[in-house]
Amino acid sequence: MSQKKSSPLHWQIFIGLFAGLAAGLVVNLFLPQSEVVKWLAANVAYPIGQIFLRLIFMVIIPLVFSAIALGVADLGDVGRIGRIGLKTLLFTVVITALGVGVGVLLVNLFKPGAGISENDRQALMATLQSNQSVSAILTSAEQKKSAVQTLLDFIPRNPFVDATFAFDPNYQGGGLLAIMFFALTFGVAMATLEKERVEPLAKALQALYDVTMKVIDFAMRFAPFGVAALIFSAASQLGVQIIATLGKYVFVVMLALGAHLVVVYGLILRLLAKRDPIEFFRNGWEVILTAFSTSSSNATLPTSIRVTTERLGVNRDIANFILTVGATANQNGTALYEGVTALFLAQFYGIDLSLGEQVVVTALSVLAGVGTAGVPGGSLPLVVLVLQTIGVPAEGIGVILGVDRILDMSRTVVNVAGDITLAAWVEASENALEKA
Repeated sequence: MSQKKSSPLHWQIFIGLFAGLAAGLVVNLFLPQSEVVKWLAANVAYPIGQIFLRLIFMVIIPLVFSAIALGVADLGDVGRIGRIGLKTLLFTVVITALGVGVGVLLVNLFKPGAGISENDRQALMATLQSNQSVSAILTSAEQKKSAVQTLLDFIPRNPFVDATFAFDPNYQGGGLLAIMFFALTFGVAMATLEKERVEPLAKALQALYDVTMKVIDFAMRFAPFGVAALIFSAASQLGVQIIATLGKYVFVVMLALGAHLVVVYGLILRLLAKRDPIEFFRNGWEVILTAFSTSSSNATLPTSIRVTTERLGVNRDIANFILTVGATANQNGTALYEGVTALFLAQFYGIDLSLGEQVVVTALSVLAGVGTAGVPGGSLPLVVLVLQTIGVPAEGIGVILGVDRILDMSRTVVNVAGDITLAAWVEASENALEKA
């Protein structure tokens, strides 16, 4: 007897999204301000959504540490490869920062998270927060530290304390940011030692990373129900406002991703790699389709290497190194998405960010992009890092979770396109040096 094949997860999530949205809009339309609806949102939909969110939240600490430590340790090998490694690192930092800057600019221009009334915002926050009042969250978000103290808090005196209190809204230490700094330092130390000495540790960290990603995989299988519950909570309180708000958010993310892909990558290809961007991406179309359909830089890697070497004519040694490192470290699209999402949710919750704080968002998004797993949904845990740092409630990612799949597919395209663009530029620069 043949088993009936279940529909793909992204379709299940879409179904959950539309079911929760439809149910929420119906009750909002026919039972506005109903105490029964509020009770259902708070005592039924909220716990279901929280199960999904907490399955992700509980692995944030080990995921951030293992992903960044391993990523930096792997980048440490570039010292033996000389200029190619330095160019790869430079491209990753500069172009990723430029991409986040494009997103931040568009969020400030279009303000997709603005326009929600205070009553509606507080009603939504009440359904998304756990054991804390709206006023307490806003008070915590408004607490400011001096620039010197903020800088000192980057360096943890005890990383285990920061890990313990990372999600305490009243904790004034470094929290997740300090954990990230610790992971960076740890990775650098690993990279400076002989490979044989740190190989057992690297294998242990890789195993930890694999386990945390499997937990996220479990969580994503519960996603259709979690998404339905979270969207029902939002739609039942906000009604049609949530559709307009999410629509503007999706528009801004897609516009920023498109601008980065077409303009930034196009200029790099034209001016630095001396390639025709249209022909380049036409020949690399298979990579783009694979990235879009799998939502995974890692799953796209074999196709990226084959197409880059065979169709785009990039040197195999350069392609193997850059594309392998880039699948984890060169996450331009993901960093852009994380920056836009953080500012969108800050606007949504009515939190005004200064220019300096937006610069911090940009820097953190670049850093978080390096530690983002190249798998579907891999960026969700690290979005929390940026949210926590700027005082936005971490549970706010539930607001955008229902539309995350299409954005995940789109940002993966930008990530992978950035990898093959980087490979083309590095090869062109190396060829120019050899001819000089």
